[in-house]
Amino acid sequence: MSKKPDIVMIVTDQQRYDTIRALGARHMDTPNIDRLAARGVSFTNCHVTAPSCVPCRASLFSGYYPHTTGVLANGQEWSRTWISKLRQVGYHTVNIGKMHTIPYDAPAGFDERYVVENKDRYYEGRWFFDEWDKALAAHGLKKQQREEYRKRPDYRSRLGAFTWDLPPHLQSDNFVGGMTKWWLKTKPLEKPLFLVVGFPGPHPPYDPTPDYAEKYMKRDLPLPEVDEEELQQLPPPFVEKRHHDVEVDHDSVAWDLDPSREQLHRLRAYYYANVEMIDREVGEILDALEETGRLDNAIIIFTSDHGDCLGDHGLSQKWAPYEQVTRVPLIISASKRFQGGRMIDEMVQLFDLGPTILEWAGAPLEDSYEAISLNPALEGVDFKGRDHVFCEQGRDVNLTGADYLTMVRSRTHKLVHFAGQTYGQLFDLQNDPHERHNLWDAPEAAQIKQTLLTALMEWHVDSTVRTRNIRKRTVVPIAESA
Repeated sequence: MSKKPDIVMIVTDQQRYDTIRALGARHMDTPNIDRLAARGVSFTNCHVTAPSCVPCRASLFSGYYPHTTGVLANGQEWSRTWISKLRQVGYHTVNIGKMHTIPYDAPAGFDERYVVENKDRYYEGRWFFDEWDKALAAHGLKKQQREEYRKRPDYRSRLGAFTWDLPPHLQSDNFVGGMTKWWLKTKPLEKPLFLVVGFPGPHPPYDPTPDYAEKYMKRDLPLPEVDEEELQQLPPPFVEKRHHDVEVDHDSVAWDLDPSREQLHRLRAYYYANVEMIDREVGEILDALEETGRLDNAIIIFTSDHGDCLGDHGLSQKWAPYEQVTRVPLIISASKRFQGGRMIDEMVQLFDLGPTILEWAGAPLEDSYEAISLNPALEGVDFKGRDHVFCEQGRDVNLTGADYLTMVRSRTHKLVHFAGQTYGQLFDLQNDPHERHNLWDAPEAAQIKQTLLTALMEWHVDSTVRTRNIRKRTVVPIAESA
């Protein structure tokens, strides 16, 4: 097709891979995302470059690993993106919802931004009023958040799971979906469109409307299986994280070191319900694209910035690079451009979307990009994917016990290295896919451990050489990033 495609990128926050029915999650109802999968290409082994929001998104929208961008933890400033390249080749660029730039309202290369940030904003940026805050205020309301939830007598037993009891259309994901439909139906536009829709969910607080919560509360759901042996093998930073998350209620989640099956069932029921609510909004966005004549020439991307442990490994939320956190759904749907109904199992990284999108648009790529294009896989030509994927994280508000950790994963094994420490993690993913048996000190695993440590060293060396000329250009003054 000669006409430049509209590109619609739907990014949820903190959505696990195992939450889409078409990708094997039989406990879920996701008919609209399933429709994308049926018509599109699903990358079943896509991993993020950071196990938390800000460093992952700075990496995704720059094409560089977190250590190259210098953004290794939440709250760190970033605004430079490849989105400005799309504007240079004629695209109108729009963000509706969450991007998690720092500052929140940095232009970041967009022509238009309608910012919606965290459901429960309590520390940095607490007094930034986004579009959702303003809509609630116009109705004489304010968002449900920690200061309100803490008044509940059952607050500490809920693990962050609360129903949204204000008007349903003002729930954050419903609101972002509604604003997207409004924009698509009312904005006259002759240029090709690049649209990033950032849903705040299913990031906590896990807050579906009561009807969706009730539906999943009635279901048998997969729950975490954690025993004392696994807990005893956790490295010190993750032990500290477990206790920290009990003491500090980040995102309205007051964790429990030994949650009951009832607590875990409710946590997951509300999380899954929130995903289905997003699925409904995805369907309505697709309908709006069709009504406005844009669907036939559109490429739709569905993905997330990282997952959520939801009690797996005894942990809450993210930061620890287990599969439940690093592996995310990635579906690219454009039935008139790419043969649909395919699953690609080669390993890729989420930030590989950058060069892929730029190629669709006919925009120039930087030789220094650490991300690679996925177009060979989409076009059905030879594609071997990556031999290793990498994920890294610096000290953060929840990860207080480690200065810097790095994950390297091959097809068969995963290693997690903690800077300056003699301990670490090593998992045989073929024989231990749930990552419960740490082989870091096992003599029989010494050779594979050294192989992965060498891969980690070579990655850093290659990265240093490749990006030596761009390290000071990943954050720009706000006035220059428009």
